[in-house]
Amino acid sequence: MTASPHAVLAATFAPGETAVTAAMRFTREVMTAWATGGVLHAAEQVAGDLAEQVADEAFEVIWKHFGDSIQVELRQRSSSQGDPKAPSVGVEEWGITFAGDSRVHWARLTLPGSGDRVAAEWLEESARGPHWLGFLADASDLLAGTLDPDMVPAIIAQIVVPRLSSWCAVYTSDNSGVGPLRLVYLWHADEARIDGLREQLSDMDVTAADTRVTSAIHLADSQVLAVPLTARGRSLGMMCLGRPDRFPDEVIQFAEDIARRAALAMDNARLYAQQAAANRALQRSLLPPNEPEVPGLDYGVIYEPAGEANEVGGDFYDLFKSSDESWRFAIGDVCGTGPEAAAVTGLARHTLRLLAREGYGVAAVLGRLNQAILEEGERARFLTLLHGDITPVESGLEVRLVSAGHPEALRLKPNGQVQAVTTPQSLLGVFHEVLFEADTVHLDHGDVLLAVTDGVTERRSGGRLLDDDGGLAKLLAECAGLSARAVAERIRRGAAEFAAEPSADDLAIVVLRAR
Repeated sequence: MTASPHAVLAATFAPGETAVTAAMRFTREVMTAWATGGVLHAAEQVAGDLAEQVADEAFEVIWKHFGDSIQVELRQRSSSQGDPKAPSVGVEEWGITFAGDSRVHWARLTLPGSGDRVAAEWLEESARGPHWLGFLADASDLLAGTLDPDMVPAIIAQIVVPRLSSWCAVYTSDNSGVGPLRLVYLWHADEARIDGLREQLSDMDVTAADTRVTSAIHLADSQVLAVPLTARGRSLGMMCLGRPDRFPDEVIQFAEDIARRAALAMDNARLYAQQAAANRALQRSLLPPNEPEVPGLDYGVIYEPAGEANEVGGDFYDLFKSSDESWRFAIGDVCGTGPEAAAVTGLARHTLRLLAREGYGVAAVLGRLNQAILEEGERARFLTLLHGDITPVESGLEVRLVSAGHPEALRLKPNGQVQAVTTPQSLLGVFHEVLFEADTVHLDHGDVLLAVTDGVTERRSGGRLLDDDGGLAKLLAECAGLSARAVAERIRRGAAEFAAEPSADDLAIVVLRAR
């Protein structure tokens, strides 16, 4: 159990009826990638047996390759109920371990035969018929299944070893596709030889190989096939395969085909990562740069975008100083996600700050923001917004606020009483002639004001929403006596626990508590 694996593949599965079959399908793909067909059916059954015991909650399946054995781990954050059951097929060993707040149910299978024998059997089968078509299809599925640039080289090596070669080394250049090649992943069918091979490769000049066509490189006792990784006319790196004997023509054909598919997957992953990084930077730019100190105010904020890594969320919040004696806050939800929604978010955030510092009241600010959104024409997006002005007074906080089509704000008294404190008014970006009016709310010491986006109120479980029958108010009533941060976290946790499926909507929570 203490040996380090030389290959790891993992996937996370949502709870539900399809979780078990999905875990078994993932296992089949892993066994295909690792050429461990001799234990395919046993591995599928083990994964299915363990998944059945944890499928009521989200779980992660982790397969580890130790050279002479493979191990599956099913990891969950919370402990499942009941006693764990052993797999229905024979395994080398199994058990339960705990790591922090995670519970891991694992089992290990011994691999029959050696890597050389597996490779020979595979080549013999592929020479007889269309076996290679299934191999290439499985390779394509595995390569297309990740958008992590660092994962693609590992998958490449695991696909070709030991089917096509005894070892594989993947070299790449930097993200721009230029610069010297560097070794990013190395895998040998014999784990004990990896360190020695790495030293040998340090003396191998990969720049001597032609980056446009497949070529041969000399290395000690290995025949080395250098296959370029080229996608969209751009060189991304090189895949070097090594084996003690000559490479058959069919192996070279397979290697070149896999290299083309791998290079495209690598380029897609890099483009995705670049786009995700750019959009994360854009998302950060749309959130407050700092959290100000407000006299007499304890506040807590939570923001969780629900989109993919390359998608900017439509929810936002802000808290800033508007004058010597007052502060402003806002929480909004732009219709849709992505760059178009981000443009409206940026317009709203900067307009709020600029007009507030010019001395405009909250109602006047929303009127001018509404006009600015409409002037965007076809680029405009609907926007719901709760905007307020906070003034510390001797008895607590005086808050003037306007709710423009936004979920109602709730006030919690220390005795657990909850009351809606905003008047519903028109959302922004719809009507030209709109007059907004501010509501005035007083927060005594210990009072809490809660504002959320519809990622909370419209959290769905079957045909029921979280806020049906005053669900949010009931959840807030349980928070009497908590700090602002604790209230925000309690609302977030309540929304997460309301439904088993991950949220498909962004979520923002702002809690203001008079000290």
